[in-house]
Amino acid sequence: MSNENNSTELKGKSLKFAMAQSHFMVGDIQNNIQKMRSLAIEARDNGADIIVFPELALLGYPPEDLLLRPSLSDRVKAALSSLADINDIVMIIGYPHVDYHGTFNSAAIIQNGQQKGFYHKQYLPNYGVFDERRYFDKGRNQVLFDYQGLTIGLLICEDLWQEDPIKALKDQGADLVVTINASPFEAGKQHTRQALLRKRATDNNLPIVYVNAVGGQDDLVFDGGSMAVQANGDVAHEAPRFLEHLLYASFDIESGQFDTQVKAPLQLSAESETYQALVVGLRDYVNHSGFEGVIVGLSGGIDSALTLCIAVDALGSDKVYAVMMPYEYTSQISLEDAQAQARRLNVSYTVCPIHDAVAGMRHTLAPLFSKAKMDTTEENIQARARGMILMALSNKFGHLVITTGNKSEMAVGYSTLYGDMAGGFDVLKDVYKTQVYALANYRNRLEDTDVIPERVITRAPSAELRPDQKDQDSLPDYEVLDAILKDYIDNDLGFNEITAKGFDPDMVRQTIRLVDRSEYKRRQAAIGTKVSHKAFGRERRYPLVNGWSIES
Repeated sequence: MSNENNSTELKGKSLKFAMAQSHFMVGDIQNNIQKMRSLAIEARDNGADIIVFPELALLGYPPEDLLLRPSLSDRVKAALSSLADINDIVMIIGYPHVDYHGTFNSAAIIQNGQQKGFYHKQYLPNYGVFDERRYFDKGRNQVLFDYQGLTIGLLICEDLWQEDPIKALKDQGADLVVTINASPFEAGKQHTRQALLRKRATDNNLPIVYVNAVGGQDDLVFDGGSMAVQANGDVAHEAPRFLEHLLYASFDIESGQFDTQVKAPLQLSAESETYQALVVGLRDYVNHSGFEGVIVGLSGGIDSALTLCIAVDALGSDKVYAVMMPYEYTSQISLEDAQAQARRLNVSYTVCPIHDAVAGMRHTLAPLFSKAKMDTTEENIQARARGMILMALSNKFGHLVITTGNKSEMAVGYSTLYGDMAGGFDVLKDVYKTQVYALANYRNRLEDTDVIPERVITRAPSAELRPDQKDQDSLPDYEVLDAILKDYIDNDLGFNEITAKGFDPDMVRQTIRLVDRSEYKRRQAAIGTKVSHKAFGRERRYPLVNGWSIES
């Protein structure tokens, strides 16, 4: 066929893509495939020619050792075959492919009940939260398929972050690239993705369909933000963040361009995207784990106040139970502010004093402590009494205890093991104390009446475990502490590099020692939503016992 005739044939012809930015629960293959079926039918009925699902959507991401289950291959094959009656729309589905060559992170091309082809991910990330080399074999071939005059290339997530795969597709004649992704949230990540897509598109003169997962899975949150990007790097369509959404984009084959979105989604500030991530992370963890609700130990301080707001926004006030557990060092201000916030958010609120519990424990320990001086042990008994009460309520009524420790406290061990660390999910685990203040002010700005009493934000933070106690009695000012912690934890800088920035050497040395010494506590801590570049847990793992020198 001559080029002139081909041009005439394609004139006015377009393909409509549906980007299925959806949550697919890990391990729930049957419900995931039913969700795909429903979305495919909806997209087809709305005129879509091709629907694209996220990376490993069939099994959910990250599936971890579910990939090692002997029945995986049969379950996947049965699920894919159940789509045989879906006609008149092409489905690109992320799934685990298992055959005698190995196990692959793959994309299937399904049309009119037939699997027309598949692509295996070539670059397997093994950094940060990713552990794909433990499970997958490396794909080695580019895959293109022709559909209605358009040659489409396939990539999966990390493949796009490397230069070679998309260049190879271009060299082999691709007109457009579809990339499926399970890219977890971290602050500022969407701007990084957009910059990458612009560069890959312009460097190769290729339009890109980018589909990302959405929703919470354990300590990860996927924030969506799926996009259709023109060959010149312009974003033609973008899906809203943190929401399930079926995004449509029509591609004109002759001009090689997408139509343009009428109304772009709301752009989120740093505080708003972090807050949304925390809400989604808690919401999906609680709901998918089957808990009836959550319990928060409300102290009158800013950490528990922000945690309570996030819990209500995630689950609704009817599923949140606040418990104030005063002792003789609890101030009247704390009692007033905790009650005021509970009333403002309309949550169930109970006051449960711990005087008798602490007295009973001290009486039991008195013969053993008779020759020992009082120290932080007695303070920790208070925290552990509170932890015991919260866990007893959880045990009795089936609600998940959510802890309130922030990243600054978790970093330096300013917390009590089996006390305020007792619980199943730590909402602020990856949020530094300075960020806690910023998020509290952000949440208050969303409504005419403060949901967090102003006094909670402005007064000096205290654990209230002894008379007139202040956090800064034991820790540097949080502005300084957080700056040191970010350099040491997030940026992996050492003692010499941090002190070269002008920080007091003794303060840096003490902070690093506290971080290193507290690893055993963090290893036993509840999980919490990752929002930073480097979170405690699967992303930052250090030996509990080691002889590493601070200044080496």
